Amino acid sequence: METIAIQVDQDVARAYREAAPAEQLKIQQLLNSWLKQTMKRRPLDDIIRDMQAQAQASGLTPDILNDILADD
Repeated sequence: METIAIQVDQDVARAYREAAPAEQLKIQQLLNSWLKQTMKRRPLDDIIRDMQAQAQASGLTPDILNDILADD
């Protein structure tokens, strides 16, 4: 794997930095998968379905994702 820098808003950056290492890894895997699919120029609906399946398989539930992205 390689490291790249992606600009995100402050809330996303803060939530990511404050997430536990295991959660950060899940987010990295999710983004990596999403970027790969996007590069293939697949329909967005297909990409979203695949991402949801992969996230669930990795244990990233909607509740966990909402907690990570919460505007606290």
